[in-house]
Amino acid sequence: MKLFVYRLFYVSYGIQRKLTRRVTISGIVVLLLGFAAALTGDSDQSMNYQIFSFLLSLLSISIVFSLFFRYQFSAIRGLPRLATVDVKLKYRILINNKTNKLQKGLKLFENFADPRPTFQEFIGAFETEKSQGNYFNQALGYYRWLWLISRKQCGKAQPINLPPLAANSKTEVTCEFIPTHRGVIQLTGMTVARPDPFGFFNACKTIYLPQSLLILPKLYKLPLIQLPGSKRYQSGGVALASSVGDSEEFRSLRDYRSGDSLRKIHWKSWAKIGKPIVKEEQDEFFVRHALILDTFQKVNYSEILEEAVSIAASLACEVQTQDSLLDLMFVGNEAYCFTFGRGLSHTDRMLEILASVVACRDKAFDSIIPTVIEKLSLLSGCICIFLCWDEDRKRLVNYLTSMGIHTLVLIITDREDKLENFDPNCINDRQTTFHILKLGKIQEELMHI
Repeated sequence: MKLFVYRLFYVSYGIQRKLTRRVTISGIVVLLLGFAAALTGDSDQSMNYQIFSFLLSLLSISIVFSLFFRYQFSAIRGLPRLATVDVKLKYRILINNKTNKLQKGLKLFENFADPRPTFQEFIGAFETEKSQGNYFNQALGYYRWLWLISRKQCGKAQPINLPPLAANSKTEVTCEFIPTHRGVIQLTGMTVARPDPFGFFNACKTIYLPQSLLILPKLYKLPLIQLPGSKRYQSGGVALASSVGDSEEFRSLRDYRSGDSLRKIHWKSWAKIGKPIVKEEQDEFFVRHALILDTFQKVNYSEILEEAVSIAASLACEVQTQDSLLDLMFVGNEAYCFTFGRGLSHTDRMLEILASVVACRDKAFDSIIPTVIEKLSLLSGCICIFLCWDEDRKRLVNYLTSMGIHTLVLIITDREDKLENFDPNCINDRQTTFHILKLGKIQEELMHI
């Protein structure tokens, strides 16, 4: 049954995708009227029969006319490298009309790579809250199919009406695109459509222009957050903290001593004074926080995970404005830890990493523990973003607080009854703060952190 439904959705979406370009709204209305006249008309009812014959003639002329569109076009798309969810993106397209005729009344469609999910993605997708109250959606997964299409396509681009294209000339137009989900958008090209004289069908010419665009997570507005914790000793300074080298913070210059590393010789001072001079450096103390992103769930996609990534991106951007370091920790195909702040990495790089985060379905929550322990002695505080609350997550928070780490715990939920047994007093330490964030009210509740 599920395979039949999947194939039905798969084929129907492919047909719908092609008809959207080929048939106009007027054409759909005429097709429906012709179909109704055909069902109700016969040779004894001359009016319906005449209407059907007339509409059939119009449609036949329109279809024949739409088959002939041999003009040549080329285009250059000025697409940026990055965009952000829910932030409208405007970009320019330069269209070259290679014909000797003025072209009027054309439309331009962006062509996305096929967003249809695989069968495994379809049956493995979760049932969203919107579909739980509808028997048809639960039984057949129609809403699930539409959501997966939107998730994989990552955005929407409306067709635009092109201005008159002069013969053998280039014309620049502005297009708008609305990103709806994080990830990578794959564009295969664009289609130039010309309606027939009656405006029922479009003749289409495809321009192949493959290009990709990375969509960054949605960002929330946050209040001024004073992250807890005091400065900690960082062996090797910022450079070692970022795993780039073992240089330290510069303090002063002094004479060379036997055993000093040649890498610390200050060559300009030696050339000026005439004797070896070395740089004396010291380790640094500064604030460093861990941002633990929970990615452990049984399905590929969920609204809770998407909100968790957006919250992590918003908090990480907030930390970027402070004089501190941030270790972003999560588990995907393997355990990852990326360090940001104090000039080590830019915000865009951090958002690019979060845009590519995927759910971890084949590992236990404990698989992130070794990554946390490795950085524990350097941390001043920790922010945990959890998709749920259970004994495994409770043990991690208990361990952090037992080590004297100030911890902020954010738990995202779609239903209050899932956390009926949650007791913030279960963590016996005043260094831990809990906040429950409900889907649909994320922005409001983040402002009260």
